[in-house]
Amino acid sequence: MTLSPTVASVDPVVRGADPFALRSFRVRTRRQDTRDTVTLSLGPVDGAHLDFAPGQFTMVYAFGVGEVPLSISADPAPGRPLLHTIRDVGGVTHTLAGLRRGDVVGVRGPYGTGWDVSDGRGGDVVIVAGGIGLAPLRPAVLQVLANRAAYGRVVLLYGTRTPQDVLYAKELERWRGRFDLEVDVTVDYGPPQWKGKVGLVTDLIPRAGFDPSHALALVCGPEAMMRHVAAALTDRGVPPQRIRLSMERAMDCGVGLCGHCQLRELFVCTDGPVFDYRRLERLLWLREV
Repeated sequence: MTLSPTVASVDPVVRGADPFALRSFRVRTRRQDTRDTVTLSLGPVDGAHLDFAPGQFTMVYAFGVGEVPLSISADPAPGRPLLHTIRDVGGVTHTLAGLRRGDVVGVRGPYGTGWDVSDGRGGDVVIVAGGIGLAPLRPAVLQVLANRAAYGRVVLLYGTRTPQDVLYAKELERWRGRFDLEVDVTVDYGPPQWKGKVGLVTDLIPRAGFDPSHALALVCGPEAMMRHVAAALTDRGVPPQRIRLSMERAMDCGVGLCGHCQLRELFVCTDGPVFDYRRLERLLWLREV
């Protein structure tokens, strides 16, 4: 499948001030992660590296089809390719998931707030992910590991539906093999041959090895999961202002114009997508907000 326009049809707007201006990125590699999830490595056609903060997102445009907001899953170190992990759940994501090496997409951004992982320096960091929510958290994990001496204990708790839905399985195994990172994985449903844990990711929080009074918690996953994880973390003693959640709900324009992502007085794309739980707590537990 090739959706590539001529580069000249996109590049004239690359350096403009228009927040909707696109840059051309070419697919370098494509990896099938699970039955419905792929990871694309994208390189800039103009050669200029895209700087971003872990937790931010870009708007990715499939030419002739449309665009979607996608969390950045790349290593935040300078000069690394742009990575997006994409779940095939709609028209645009289906097209993006079907791209091959050499195809070109449009990218604008990055947008939004980040995890600000450096706020956790000197204390413990606990990272809780559900399903594809591990994708927005991957840059934070890599940033912590690149500066490992600055942090205390680092814990990654990951829950997903089945063993077949585990994201970044090989990388999780490498992380699990480290002596300075605690990794715990659970699934909702495990076949008889599954030797790991079965249960909700919230079940892992009471036994995880971190000091709640000196911890920074980063959480991403389905909203129902995040509500209960945040409650479990506060029950454990983590202050609400030290719990950060990535919402990423219903974003459409990325720059706060369309209103699709409005969460009462907040716009997820500009005020978020990363918020501290103190700011979100009353909204997350309200029906139909």
